Amino acid sequence: MTDILTFSITVFTGFFAIMNPIANTPIFIGLVGDMDKATKKKIARTATLTAFFIVVFSVFLGKYIFELFGMTIPAFKIAGGILIFYVGFEMLMSKKSSLHTQGKTEPDSGVAISPLAIPILAGPGTIITAMNNVTGGSYIHIAIVIAIFALIVYLTYLAFSSSDLIIKKIGNNIITVFGKLMGLILTIMGVGMVIEGIKLAFVLIF
Repeated sequence: MTDILTFSITVFTGFFAIMNPIANTPIFIGLVGDMDKATKKKIARTATLTAFFIVVFSVFLGKYIFELFGMTIPAFKIAGGILIFYVGFEMLMSKKSSLHTQGKTEPDSGVAISPLAIPILAGPGTIITAMNNVTGGSYIHIAIVIAIFALIVYLTYLAFSSSDLIIKKIGNNIITVFGKLMGLILTIMGVGMVIEGIKLAFVLIF
């Protein structure tokens, strides 16, 4: 029983540190911009559910899918880093990311899938953490990992859904400044992921 409790705490801490609902909420606000409340909730629900299914899929079949298509973790990190950098750069340059609209006049919720669900929520770190925690584990360990990740996903949904309240409390001007700051953070995160991918690919130790 003690081992299960220790394992559960370790898994929760790992997932929370990587997919921090509090830290990701400003990024969500920066991406959804001035969309209406219903659209924001739809994006929050789609993003979190997609992230959940991606990680659950990875827990059971991720290793085999990577091997089947010849994918590697370094390549995944580099591709994810480039995507995050692209979105962050557009936010930093005061552009509405082209991921928001794809030739449509209506707000597009495609941003929920990318970059929100993947690679921001279900990124390399989240997927690797999930896969590492179930490697060599029993069905009980797998169930614990999935249940705890579901809890983190639910907390993230609650945080994203409260974004309107956050905007109301701190105002649009501060949100605009914060959006630029989040753009800078996203570009830095993207560069960091690319560097990590290159280091892993070439087994560099610096």
